[in-house]
Amino acid sequence: MPKLSITDLNLDGKRVFMRVDFNVPLEASGGVGDDTRIRAALPTIQYALERGAKLVLASHLGRPKGKPDPKYSLRPAAQRLSELLGQETPLAPDSIGPESRAMVEALKPGKPLMLENVRFHAGEEKNDPEYARGLAELADLYVNDAFGTAHRAHASTEGITHFVEKSAAGLLMEKELRYLGTALENPEHPFVVILGGAKVSDKIAVIENLLKSADAILIGGAMAYTFLKSQGVETGRSLVEDDRLELARGLLVRARERKVSFLLPTDNAVVNKTVWDTDPRSAEPRICPVNDIKPDEAGLDIGPNAIKEFSKTIASAKTIVWNGPMGMFEHPPFDRGTREIALVVANAEATSIVGGGDSVAAVTEAGVADRITHVSTGGGASLEFLAGETLPGVEALSEK
Repeated sequence: MPKLSITDLNLDGKRVFMRVDFNVPLEASGGVGDDTRIRAALPTIQYALERGAKLVLASHLGRPKGKPDPKYSLRPAAQRLSELLGQETPLAPDSIGPESRAMVEALKPGKPLMLENVRFHAGEEKNDPEYARGLAELADLYVNDAFGTAHRAHASTEGITHFVEKSAAGLLMEKELRYLGTALENPEHPFVVILGGAKVSDKIAVIENLLKSADAILIGGAMAYTFLKSQGVETGRSLVEDDRLELARGLLVRARERKVSFLLPTDNAVVNKTVWDTDPRSAEPRICPVNDIKPDEAGLDIGPNAIKEFSKTIASAKTIVWNGPMGMFEHPPFDRGTREIALVVANAEATSIVGGGDSVAAVTEAGVADRITHVSTGGGASLEFLAGETLPGVEALSEK
C-alpha cells in the first residue's frame, strides 16, 4: 500500500474529516433499509474514536441535484450509526458554514459528528475549490474510507486533499485496494474471472485488462448474447449490442491468442419476448441450447449445462473475481444461474472477490456472503480499478 493509512496518523485531539459512503437505501418510514455500508465503515470509525479523534463524518445520499432536499437528509444514517456505535452521533445542519464549524469546534476527543449531505451543494460534484476549501476548514487530517465513490473526483473525495496537511486511506479503503490490487498484480493461479450484467460496453476495459492475467473468463448475463451473436449464433430477441459485435469478436480472438479460456453459456433459459413484455409472470421459461433460440424468444438466464461447466472451472480456481449477475436475477426463476454460481464461488477453496450491486445481493440473499473472502462496497469503483484505471479518490491520498 504506497498510500498513507489511517494507522500511520496520530489522531489524538485532531479534527479528522472522514469521507464515508453512507449512500444507503431508505425505507418509506424514513429508516435505513440496508445498513451494510454503515457497518462496513465501523472499524475505521471506531479506530479513530478510540484514538481520541474529533471525528467529522461526511457522505452523500442519493441525487439531490446540488440543493437541500429533506428526503435526502443523512439523519436516518446518523441515527443508525448512533445505534451501532452505542453513542450519539449528532447531525450538523450543513456540510460547511458557521453553524457546522461551531459544532466541529465544540467536539470533544473520541466523539463523532455527521455533516449533512455533501450533495446539497452543487460544488461537491463539480469539485469546486471553494466548496472543497470550506470542507477542509473543518479538518486537521483527512481520511477517505469511501471506496464506492473513489472513482469520482468530487470535492469531498479529491478537492479537499489539496487543502489539508495529510490525506490517508481508511481501513475499508485499504482492504479494498489490497484485495483488488493483489487480484490485478499478483493473483494466485488459476485466476478465474466471472462477468455478467447487461452490457459488454460496461465491461470492455475490464476484459481487456484481465486478459493479461486471467486463466479463464466466464461470461453470463445479457452481455453473453453479444458475444454469441458475434460468433454467428442466432440470438432471437435477446438483448444484444449490435454496435459492439466487432469488438466482441476481437476480444475472443485475443483470448485465444493469450490462451485464456473464454467460456460462453452453452444453454440458457428463454421466454417468448412478446408474452414477457405483456405479463412477465405468465411467461414460461424454456431451457434450450443457445443455438436453438427461436426468433421471438429472449434469453434471460444461463442454463443447467452452463452452470455445470462454469462451476467446474470455478471449483479449480485459486483466485476468483466476480462482477455482474448471470441472468435477470431480480425475476425468479431467472435468478437460478446467479444463485448457483454464488454457492459455487462460496464453496471454492480460493480467494474470492465479489463486486457490483447484483452479485453482492446474490451472495447476500444466498446466505453465503460470510464465506466470500472480500465483498466489495464499490460497484463502479471496483470496475474501474479492475480495468486498470486510476481512481481520483485514491490518487489524491498522501504517499507513504
